[in-house]
Amino acid sequence: MKIAFWPGCVSRGGCPELYPAAKKVAAQLGYELDELQERGATCTGAGVLQEKNQFLGDVLNARTFAIAEKINLPDIMTICSTCQGVMSQANKRMKSNPDYLAKVNEQLQEEGLQYKGTANPRHLLWMIVEDIGMDKLKTYVRRPLKGLRLAPFYGCYIVRPSGSLELKLHPEREDSLERVMEALGAEVVDFPGKTRCCGFPILTINERNSVQMVVNHTTDAKDRGADAMVTPCPLCHLNLDGYQPSAMLQANREINLPIIHLPQLLGLAMGFDPQDMGLKRHIISAKKVLTKLQVAA
Repeated sequence: MKIAFWPGCVSRGGCPELYPAAKKVAAQLGYELDELQERGATCTGAGVLQEKNQFLGDVLNARTFAIAEKINLPDIMTICSTCQGVMSQANKRMKSNPDYLAKVNEQLQEEGLQYKGTANPRHLLWMIVEDIGMDKLKTYVRRPLKGLRLAPFYGCYIVRPSGSLELKLHPEREDSLERVMEALGAEVVDFPGKTRCCGFPILTINERNSVQMVVNHTTDAKDRGADAMVTPCPLCHLNLDGYQPSAMLQANREINLPIIHLPQLLGLAMGFDPQDMGLKRHIISAKKVLTKLQVAA
């Protein structure tokens, strides 16, 4: 199935292991990806731009949606929760207000683009649950994750605001990560922080509090017996993995909880080489996860 693909900036920048892992997994699932960045699409604004100029952010996303419509691929796959949330919020504002959409389209005229309101950006996680289904997903498993205890971590943008994310229309999205982990053979370690902020948005203005949020999430999951944490959000990964050494210093305790990108987890279960999934690129080693699965690191 051919589909437009929006990998986002972080998957090729701060977390470069995510992009190749996602492409391998998507191909295995039968998706032929048409990358919108190669067609000129730009950053979503990541919510940061929108704090200063929401209209400009919506124009950027309308431009991406219009490019997808132009190639007749209005269904857009994302692999970033932040991109998902920002795109969904922009899409809702434009689709629910024709006058606003017309104003946005005035900005696209110079490039000969027009957004008609048909784009449907969805995270790979949602596509697996809604299109592939758990029974079908199990048929792709070559290396069951039996014995692995995993804590889910959604982050903010893929769970809030629920209206823009259409959670009432698609209630299966609310526990999608747990269902995928179970279908791959892992045991879910539930914990209250799974839908809370990772701390990344306040990192540059209050690093101590941001790191404390890393302490809270990782220690809670670890104390409940998790071998690793899994996230569909690369920004959450940046904070929970990259700042975990600082969290250990701040908490004055050992944590060392590996943080795994969702596509990496899927790839491991599909039997891909861990090296191809970029598991050696993490700050917190994933070696004990591989050891538990009896896979060579």
